[in-house]
Amino acid sequence: MIEKRDFYINGAWVAPSKPQDFTVIDPSTEEACATISLGSQADTDAAVAAARAAFDDWAIVPKAEKMALLRKLLEVYTARSEEMAQAISLEMGAPQNLARAQQVGAGSWHLEGFLKAFEAFEFDRKFTDTEMTLYEPIGVCALITPWNWPMNQIVLKAIPALATGCTMVLKPSEIAPLSGLLFAEFIDEAGFPKGVFNLVNGDGPGVGSQLSAHPDVDMVSFTGSSRAGIAISKAAADTLKRVSLELGGKGANVIFADAGAEAAARGAARCFRNTGQSCNAPTRMLVERSIYDDAVTAATEAANATSVGPASEEGKHIGPLVSEAQFDKVQGLIQKGIDEGARLVAGGTSRPDGLNRGFYARPTVFADVTPDMTIYKEEIFGPVLSIMPFEDEAHAIEIANDTDYGLTNYIQTSDQDKLRRVARRVRSGMVATNYTGLAQGSPFGGYKQSGNGREGGSHGLHEFLEVKAVSGWGEA
Repeated sequence: MIEKRDFYINGAWVAPSKPQDFTVIDPSTEEACATISLGSQADTDAAVAAARAAFDDWAIVPKAEKMALLRKLLEVYTARSEEMAQAISLEMGAPQNLARAQQVGAGSWHLEGFLKAFEAFEFDRKFTDTEMTLYEPIGVCALITPWNWPMNQIVLKAIPALATGCTMVLKPSEIAPLSGLLFAEFIDEAGFPKGVFNLVNGDGPGVGSQLSAHPDVDMVSFTGSSRAGIAISKAAADTLKRVSLELGGKGANVIFADAGAEAAARGAARCFRNTGQSCNAPTRMLVERSIYDDAVTAATEAANATSVGPASEEGKHIGPLVSEAQFDKVQGLIQKGIDEGARLVAGGTSRPDGLNRGFYARPTVFADVTPDMTIYKEEIFGPVLSIMPFEDEAHAIEIANDTDYGLTNYIQTSDQDKLRRVARRVRSGMVATNYTGLAQGSPFGGYKQSGNGREGGSHGLHEFLEVKAVSGWGEA
């Protein structure tokens, strides 16, 4: 049993102001794997005070010194990557291969991208011969991160905040806190000044709400559900702090008849990655009518070929859902799909055969899904794919946009003109075409109820900056 009750505040590991133990569950076994402590108002206040006290000095540290510290952090992260992979695998159920290559890999990839963007970023820009535009750190930031891609989201927030001269308090998900605690160790080993980075564990109603409403916090950067994002926005409104949100999704994968024979199978595999627990998963597969039956067959075969197993094992399988609550939610929505008349062609309720303990879900495919169904509308956050036909390009765009979300849409076609037309018409912050990934430093974020911020690269730096216009600057 791992015991990690302390918080990282003002450059030191400190005990909670009062005991409030919380048990972390290994989703592969349903057994307790760690004990942490949830913070109280006193812990939140101490962390915010440390960040506030450190801000003035950190804000003016030269760019070259910040760059050196960030490079050192990357070195530490790389050297201790196996520790991070094991922490993520244990706490949220990512299988070993996924944990190493994609969960940990996402963190280093984004860190490298920020280093490139930071090196080229100009904080002082000449507007006219006598006026300058200055980009300055916003101040103390609350970073509230989810359990599904822990390092992806911590790095996307903490690194640009550090680079721009902000100080911060991180509250990782209490469901998967071990990776965040390890990241704090990396920060400490890299040698960042006291108070610049602080970590307090807690839940949303506790530390999350305290940070969102705290008068000495200048900005909240949050990744999670749309419901929680709304609550954070309301809590932050009284102090008019900036709120940057990366929220849920219900991505459409538009597959045209000219897309190629592998398009549907690849789309199903992409939906099931990370056990479907990704906000940008292509969970709605829209297929041109002429190839619809073939696509349903291909997706069904892909689901049936997807193996499920413990996170501790090597291999290309998917792991468990993160928690009992998530398992119950996914099972309920699968049953809702059946009850509302969607055609179940793969998977279904209950655990896969041979897995009687652990929060395992069966890779599930529904065909003939219609807009009135719950599984069409709600983000399931599990390995569940909904397939529906479309008649023509206009119809595909209509269905793709028929959602409250707007994070990522996908387009599969060999017709470049069609690809560009549809990409312009779908309402989402990102569009991935022909299964081509987005580039390092590309802006990550959404439209509508998928949020209002952009993370990654130079766009991610701008999230943490204020803009100051200064007249009469003149020549140096």
